[in-house]
Amino acid sequence: MPLRTASAGPGEVPDLDTLLEVAVSSVGGTPREGQSRMAEAVRGAIESGEHLAVQAGTGTGKSLAYLVPAIRHAVSEGTTVVVSTATIALQNQLVDRDLPRLAEALEPALGRRPTFAILKGRRNYLCLNRAQGGGAPEEPEDGALFDAFAASALERQVGRLREWATETETGDRAELVPGVTDQAWRQVSVSARECLGAQRCPVGTDCFAEHAKARAGRADVVVTNHALLAINALDDRSVLPEHDVVLVDEAHDLVDRVTSAATGELSAGAVRLAARRCGRAVDEQTADRLVEAGEGLEQVLAAAQPGRLEQLPPDLSGALRTTRDAAAACVTALGPERKEDPEGGTARKLALAVTEELHDTAVRVLEAFDEDSAGRDVVWVAAEPNRPPAVHVAPLGVGGLLRERLFGPYTTVLTSATLALGGTFDTLARQWGLPPQQRAERAEGAATAKEAPSDGSGPKWTGLDVGSPFEHQRSGILYVARRLPPPGRDGLPPEYLDELTELVRAAGGRTLGLFSSMRAAKQATEQLRERLDTPVLCQGEDTTSLLVTRFAADPATSLFGTLSLWQGVDVPGDSLQLVVIDRIPFPRPDDPLASARQKAVSEHGGNGFLTVAGTHAALLLAQGAGRLLRSGSDRGVIAVLDPRLATARYGGFLRASLPPFWTTHDPEVVKGALRRISAST
Repeated sequence: MPLRTASAGPGEVPDLDTLLEVAVSSVGGTPREGQSRMAEAVRGAIESGEHLAVQAGTGTGKSLAYLVPAIRHAVSEGTTVVVSTATIALQNQLVDRDLPRLAEALEPALGRRPTFAILKGRRNYLCLNRAQGGGAPEEPEDGALFDAFAASALERQVGRLREWATETETGDRAELVPGVTDQAWRQVSVSARECLGAQRCPVGTDCFAEHAKARAGRADVVVTNHALLAINALDDRSVLPEHDVVLVDEAHDLVDRVTSAATGELSAGAVRLAARRCGRAVDEQTADRLVEAGEGLEQVLAAAQPGRLEQLPPDLSGALRTTRDAAAACVTALGPERKEDPEGGTARKLALAVTEELHDTAVRVLEAFDEDSAGRDVVWVAAEPNRPPAVHVAPLGVGGLLRERLFGPYTTVLTSATLALGGTFDTLARQWGLPPQQRAERAEGAATAKEAPSDGSGPKWTGLDVGSPFEHQRSGILYVARRLPPPGRDGLPPEYLDELTELVRAAGGRTLGLFSSMRAAKQATEQLRERLDTPVLCQGEDTTSLLVTRFAADPATSLFGTLSLWQGVDVPGDSLQLVVIDRIPFPRPDDPLASARQKAVSEHGGNGFLTVAGTHAALLLAQGAGRLLRSGSDRGVIAVLDPRLATARYGGFLRASLPPFWTTHDPEVVKGALRRISAST
C-alpha cells in the first residue's frame, strides 16, 4: 500500500454531502435519509470530540455513513482513523468491497486516493523465524504425543505451512485455503509476548506482522477487530498506529469481546507446556518444580466441582501458590535478555512468554479473593466436554477499562443495528462505562426512548436512532405463541414441535430456526424430518457457511441451529420468510460471569436479572429478528414460541428491543400470511 501523501488543507476538501453523494452513486445506491443523518452525526462527533452511539437498522447503509466522514477527516487532517468490527465477515466486507470502491470513487474529489489497511493480532501472521525452524519446536498436545497418526498429520500440515511461507505476500492465516488446525498454526506463529522483536530477529526485516503494522501506520483507515482494540486498551504498549478517532461497528458485541480478551485461563496442560519449554533453557531441578506443580494442579482440578468460586478452596489455593512460585523460579532462571544466537533467543522467549503468563494468571486468581481486590474479577472452574478442567478468571465489568482507555483518549463512534435495548441506549452505555444519556435524538418511527436524566459526569455522548428504510409493520409480523406452555428443561415440549411443524409447512420451508441449545436444534431437526417433505438442515452437519449457502439456494429448505446463526446469516429473498425462535435466550442460570454480574447489580440496588440476563436476551432476540428483512422487498414472520415474551413482566423490555413489526398471538392469522407470501413468490 502506498505511503499516505501530504493532505490538502481542511478548506480544500469537499463537504460531506458532496462526498456522500459520490460514494452512494459509486455503489449504484440511492440517497437514504437515515444514512445522511448518520453521516452528519458522525461528522459532528469527529469535529466536536463528543462520543456517539448510532442505532442503524438493516438497509441503512451504515458502513458508508461512517466511512465517508472518517475518510474525509483522515485526508483533511493527515491522520489515521481506526474501524473495529466483531466478525471476520464484516472485516472482509470492508477491506475487500466497501473500502476499495470508496477509494476509487472519492479519489477525484479528494485529490488523492484514500488508503486503507487491515491489522490483526500478531498470532494471525506467520512467523518466518519459526517457519524456518528458529527456536524450539512445539510438541503435539498431550493426546497426540502417543498418537502416531495425529503426529504425522501435524507434520504434514506444518510442512505445507513452510512451503506457503515462501509464496504468501501477507502471511495472513485468513488467506490460507484450505486452513490448518490451531496446533499446526502454533508451530509457525508467535504471540506478541513470544516475539523476539524486529531488531533482534534474524528475519525481522521480512516480518509479515511488522509489515502489516507499517502499512497500517501509513493508512488513512485501519480496519481491525474488537479483540485487538481490547488488547490495545489492556496493554501499556500501543499495538495500533497513532489515531484520534475509533469507529466501533457491531458495537453490541464490544463488551463480550473485550471481556474475552481480558479473561485468563489456567490448566494443567498449560503448566506442562511451560515446563517443556523451560526444560530446554533452565536447569533440570527448576523445570521439575513446574512439572510437579502441574501434576498437583491436575489432581486438584480433577476433583473440583465446576462452577463459580465464591471462596477459594484450600487445596486449589495451595496448588495455585505452588504453580505461581514454580513459574516465578523458572522466570528468574531464564534471566534477562542477553546477546545470544537467534535460535537460543527464540527458545528462551517462547519459554518466558508462556511461563510469565502462567505466573500472572495464578497471581490474578489468588488476588481475586483478597479483600482489597474483591469484586474486580470473577473466578470459576470449567469442565467442558472433550477439554480438561481449567480455572478461569474474568473481569466483573469492563466499563472502567473502556472509559479510561477508549473513551478517554479517542473520539469514539459506536454503531450497530441493535443498540437501543428496551427502547434506550442507557442499557448498553452503562456496560461501556458511559454515564446515562445526556441527550438523544429521535428519528421518526424509531423506538428510542426519550432523553434520560444526566448525572452530569463522565464522557459526553449522544445517542441517535436513525431507524431503518424497511417498513417493518408492513413487511413483517411478530407472532408470539401466547397459548403455548412455558418452555421446559427436558427438550422441546410436544406442543412446540407441533407448532413448529405447522409453521414450516405453511411457509413451504423457507425457515431459519434459531434455538437456545444445540440439543433443541437437533431434536427439532429429527422430528421435522419425519413430519415434513421439505428438507431440513442442521448446524454441525457441515460447515456453517456451506449450510447457509445450501439454505439460500433452495427456498424449500429450512436451516436449524444455535448461537452463530442468530447473528451470522444474511439471506435476502425467497429462501427466508420465517424465523422461528424457540425460547427467550437468557444466559444459563449457572453461567459464572453472568450470575456474578447479576448478583453485583442486585447488591447495589439494581435489577440484576433485567440488567444482565434481560440485556443478554434482548440483544440476541433483536439480532435474531434482524435475520428476517435483509432487503426492501423481503416479507415474512418472526415466530417466538416462548409465551413469556407476551406474559412475563420483563416481556415489555424485550419487545421494545425488537423492530416495530405488526404483532399477533393468533396462529391462524400467521399461517394464512405465510401461505400467501409463499404462494406469491
